[in-house]
Amino acid sequence: MIILVVALTIGAGFGALTSLANALSHSSAALESEEYSTSGWSVPEIVSLVLDSGWAWAGLAIVIGWLLTRENPGGRAALARGAVAGPVALVAAVAAYALVDTARSGAPLSDWIHSEQWWWLAAVVFGVPLGAVGACARRPGVVGLLAGLTLPVGAAVQMVLLPPGRNEVVRDIGQAVVWTAAALFAALLVLRTVRRTAPERRR
Repeated sequence: MIILVVALTIGAGFGALTSLANALSHSSAALESEEYSTSGWSVPEIVSLVLDSGWAWAGLAIVIGWLLTRENPGGRAALARGAVAGPVALVAAVAAYALVDTARSGAPLSDWIHSEQWWWLAAVVFGVPLGAVGACARRPGVVGLLAGLTLPVGAAVQMVLLPPGRNEVVRDIGQAVVWTAAALFAALLVLRTVRRTAPERRR
């Protein structure tokens, strides 16, 4: 029960924050200016770009799976908890995002259920394996390392295949921020794995 409450709370917070970040980004953008459209950028826009990206939403499910499987990380129960927590968090995030967007637009609140139909389905379909990956990230050795690297590698690849931003400046800043964060996170994971396996090798 506690797992579901935590997953719902964090997921809803992420979804609402992403919607508000998008709103702040749009309100701070001077898109009527040709100069701003071609080379302008703002901090809210970069924050919005980072939060409202596929890798960040996938990362939510992975982090939730990791966060809620501290006990017995190598067991089947932990894997099952991650597989449940992942989609729950994503469904809550989609719901909160749609609800905040609907409230900001002034549309009837009843519309929020239908506003993100495909994302509801995607939250369940992808949330299960991503949550399980998060649970596996707590395992020692190569398995845990590969599971942990799913998020930074996925983020880096998305920056290549789907460059973010509406102009080159926003794209370059977004890529730099994500690639730097991904590289640092991956380096920390590798370092953690090396430190954990070093004592075992000495034995």
